Amino acid sequence: MKMITMGGVALMAGSVIVGGCSRTSEPDGAPGVGERSGAAVDNAAGKTADAAKAAGVKTKEVTGVAIEKTGEVMEKAGKKMDETGEKMQEK
Repeated sequence: MKMITMGGVALMAGSVIVGGCSRTSEPDGAPGVGERSGAAVDNAAGKTADAAKAAGVKTKEVTGVAIEKTGEVMEKAGKKMDETGEKMQEK
C-alpha cells in the first residue's frame, strides 16, 4: 500500500515538473502539456484507488479464510484433548 502511494506521489511530482502548471491548449486546439499531465495524474489516481480497493478486498477474504482454518484446527485439537482426557479417566 505504501508503495502504491509513493508511486502516485512520484507520478504527480513528475507531471508537474515536466508539464508545468499551465492548462492552456495548443494553437491547433489540441490539449496542452498541462492538460495532458492533469489527465495522466487523474488516470493514475483512479488506478491507484482501484488497486488499493482490490488489495483491501483480497486481504479481507484471505483473513476470513485464515480465521476459519484456525477455528477448524482448534476445534479438532479440542476434540483430541477431550478424547485423551476420557481415555485417561478410564484407566
